[in-house]
Amino acid sequence: MNRMLLILCLMSAQAIAAEPQLRVQAHLQPADGIKVGGLVELQLDVLTDTWFTSAATLPDLKLDGALVMPPDGQAQHLNQTIDGQAFSGLRYSYLITPNAARTFDIPALTVSAAPGQATAEISARSQPLQFSAALPPGFNPGETPLVATGLRFSQTVTRSATPLKVGDSLTRQLTLQADGALAMALPIPALSEVKGLSRYVKTPQVSSLDDGRGDILGGQRIDSVSYRVDTAGAYSLPAIDVKWWDSRTQQIRTAQVPAVSFEASASSTYKPVFSITEDLRRLGQNQRLHLSTQGFIWLAVLIALGVLGYLGRPALSRARRQWQQRQLARQMARQQSADFAWQQVAGQLAGQPPQLTALYLWLRRCGLGLKLTHAGPRLQGLLRSLYGRDPAAGQALGQLRQSLSTLHSQAEQQQAHPAPALRPLNPVHEKDFP
Repeated sequence: MNRMLLILCLMSAQAIAAEPQLRVQAHLQPADGIKVGGLVELQLDVLTDTWFTSAATLPDLKLDGALVMPPDGQAQHLNQTIDGQAFSGLRYSYLITPNAARTFDIPALTVSAAPGQATAEISARSQPLQFSAALPPGFNPGETPLVATGLRFSQTVTRSATPLKVGDSLTRQLTLQADGALAMALPIPALSEVKGLSRYVKTPQVSSLDDGRGDILGGQRIDSVSYRVDTAGAYSLPAIDVKWWDSRTQQIRTAQVPAVSFEASASSTYKPVFSITEDLRRLGQNQRLHLSTQGFIWLAVLIALGVLGYLGRPALSRARRQWQQRQLARQMARQQSADFAWQQVAGQLAGQPPQLTALYLWLRRCGLGLKLTHAGPRLQGLLRSLYGRDPAAGQALGQLRQSLSTLHSQAEQQQAHPAPALRPLNPVHEKDFP
């Protein structure tokens, strides 16, 4: 008994000792020499001495005066030895761009995870960190510089017509790519207005540059503006400069796209867009608008038509429903007529197998009853050939199809001379008519 208790105690002690550990470590890359507008990577290492059953829960990080991009789900696998014990885990990265020259405090970050063999989810905290950002040389206080390891700046010019005329347009597209910088930190280029041209700025396209495996390498910004020619003449869109700090060579640099010069001639087919407000101001009428008598007449006619249309909607709706009901009644009456049944007779007789349903229906609707013998002696002979002792079905059906017009005529004659209500005094039996 004592031996069993000893074994149970040892197993309990091993179970307690086997409870997994969770450790969180934070690092800054680079740790010093950080510039305003530059990129700082906060590396958060989440480690355990067993394994992870699910992804760790990371906290949000917000820093006043800085842009912060949280981890996007990509992580780097780690293997470390701490105090002689093997740990494995994942490294997550927060990308930080300071916008002001000051000291930034990163608080302790709490991470929750569920390591293998853990009875419940456990948490761990990282150590707080601090870094300072300084303004690069050549930039004024309050100015947010662009800091990158490489930069590319280009433009594309597209004309709606060649040569340009009044009413045509010219589109200028600027593409800025910066390595080692966040896309949100890229500066907005100056897309100036030009007298004689109407400017239309499109929504910029901002995206990240990656290596195809999820690692962010930099940012990209594409700006596009269209200029419509309102007045003929010679024009020049000014050159655009982007000043940036090269973090590799520790030098200030400038990227530039050249000016765009073009001419536009007059066009007789173009009608310029006039500003009524500007015209009234020049005429000194103080926003007073005068309409001609003919304009008032047309306006009154349009208003009257609109009112009549609005008030007449119920009547139009009722008329439409009545018309639809009449059409439906007309269609149903046609389907219930003897002529409609007669149109189906030939098709049923030619079918396989042939049918006499439509023929019976036609006789009933003609007022001849349901007996085919009422349709005349010729039809009686055909029925005798079809259902007699020596039937000849094929020949009888052929004769019946050939006699349809005669049958229809006989039925019309019988309809025109209805049978008297009294029985004949001296009935004479009709002889069979072959």
